[in-house]
Amino acid sequence: MAKLIDPSVVARGFQAELRARIAELKTPLTLVGFLATGSAPSRTYAEYTRLGCEDVGIRFDLREVDRLQLETAIEDANADPAVHGIMVYYPIFGIDRDRYLKDLVDPRKDIEGLTTHWARKLYRNDRFADPEKTRRAILPCTPLAILKLLDAAGCVVAGKKVVVFNRSEVVGRPLARMLANDCAEVTSFDLDGVFELDHERERESKLTRAEALAVAEIIITGVPSRDFPLVSAREIRAGAVCLNFSTLKNFADDAIDVAGVFVPRVGPMTVAMALRNTVRLFESSHAGLTA
Repeated sequence: MAKLIDPSVVARGFQAELRARIAELKTPLTLVGFLATGSAPSRTYAEYTRLGCEDVGIRFDLREVDRLQLETAIEDANADPAVHGIMVYYPIFGIDRDRYLKDLVDPRKDIEGLTTHWARKLYRNDRFADPEKTRRAILPCTPLAILKLLDAAGCVVAGKKVVVFNRSEVVGRPLARMLANDCAEVTSFDLDGVFELDHERERESKLTRAEALAVAEIIITGVPSRDFPLVSAREIRAGAVCLNFSTLKNFADDAIDVAGVFVPRVGPMTVAMALRNTVRLFESSHAGLTA
């Protein structure tokens, strides 16, 4: 029977650290969230963000806007010195147009790490925000949350064979690169194909799902579709670490009998990492404003 990891419990340690850091600031922090979609998961995520902000002492301003007015709303928030962080709840239009919206956010307020500025650093494995290497670069919230949960489970990713089901630009693809940057051997699946990554290169692969899962030491799933064939006990090796970040269940019930560690969700840690990024960006751009 697998050891269960509760992300809410892991998040508490980060929340306590954030409360202490925020209490030392002379300036109250404000995080603006933009909701321009009717997606139920997006609204749920916004509510979790509100609760997380209240817990650590950040003011959360949820702004519901028509998606055609979102561009102007983001630009206004960029220009407002009273706004210290910006979060946009995707998807809104689709991959191409959403990519444009992500790049509208000022990188100094991009707590999700989705702008090209931060993505370029991630894919180049540049871990610092400045040439002097005194400030850490911002990483996407959910991939970072997943790495922190693996760490909490006592799982060192270096040298491990990892399978990721999801190649979205928000989670799956940056996650695969972050794992590879930490010297994991990653096989990444989505509807468009299979890719293998390590710290040196990325290439297309002919591996099948069965072949990849049979040797995987870490299995990470994030497929928001009820048509996805659930990962079952017969597919995975004994003792594998299994983590699901989808809003839907991606593992069959019997997987827990074979897995060594099971993480059923990530949400509370994603919010904790978003707030951590908010504080980190503020501290980077407002040096000297602590008590």
